[in-house]
Amino acid sequence: MSEPPARPVPPALFKDADDVRQRLDDVGYLVDEGAATALFLATVLGRPLLLEGEPGVGKTSAAKALAEALDTPLIRLQCYEGLTAGEALYEWNYQRQLLAVRLTEAHGQQGQQGRDGQQRLTETDLFTEEFLLDRPLLRAVRHQGPLPPVLLIDEIDRADDEFEALLFEFLGESAITVPELGTFAAVRPPIAILTSNRSRELHDALRRRCLYHWIEFPAPERAAEILRRSVPAANEPLIASATEFVGRVRGLDLDKAPGMAEAIDWVSALAALRVARLARGDIVATLSAVAKSPDDRVAVTEALEELGYPGQARKP
Repeated sequence: MSEPPARPVPPALFKDADDVRQRLDDVGYLVDEGAATALFLATVLGRPLLLEGEPGVGKTSAAKALAEALDTPLIRLQCYEGLTAGEALYEWNYQRQLLAVRLTEAHGQQGQQGRDGQQRLTETDLFTEEFLLDRPLLRAVRHQGPLPPVLLIDEIDRADDEFEALLFEFLGESAITVPELGTFAAVRPPIAILTSNRSRELHDALRRRCLYHWIEFPAPERAAEILRRSVPAANEPLIASATEFVGRVRGLDLDKAPGMAEAIDWVSALAALRVARLARGDIVATLSAVAKSPDDRVAVTEALEELGYPGQARKP
């Protein structure tokens, strides 16, 4: 049995995990030691990194911040049910191929002569790189910049099982095979970040090809710091009370517990309304930023007294 192809050694992008933390901090993304180590190892080893966690904890933002910190392109593939290879890997430019055929027939400039005397293009003429359309995965593999791009494969759990199988060659070898042309292998393996909200279980074969890290909802101190950076218009009393409130709401039996994305939206809304100190009326008026279903809205409203905000709620 032949040995698998050696994975290219990626360039040294960070000195260590602390360097990752500092440089992500410089672009406004706070990361804990575990996530910083996972990102560092992904760049050092050239391995894809699977980030899982509840919605809104910053998985997608981690990839965006990494690209910004490295000053390298971010290539994003948003996954969804029914995603095809043509949308993710590559497609043939059928319009250009048809135009080439018509021009050849009209001008007789290339191709081979058919029995009827007309000039024709062969299949080999039509399936060349000239007619190849790079989609996100092939674009990442063929990237020619000084640094590898960050490839974000977002919400892989929304795609089908069949699509996962299409990723195996790319995840294992940083390569994509186009049957008509051969295999394209990355000179500099892209930094592949996959995210999942665990809406379904991913295949073991995909997990084996990736490093892994679970992103927790941040501790109160870090959550407050994220809010300070994300909503500079909010004052300290508002940030402190909002951080505590969101943490306690996450302990309720909700369909969708609010994540940091919802917390940022909520504090942004409160700051836009010039709320200086959190009160029950302000909570009810802006509850749509925190509770994303009718049942969750009722559950939070009914728990306001228990959460420390008694009194009659005014209508939003």
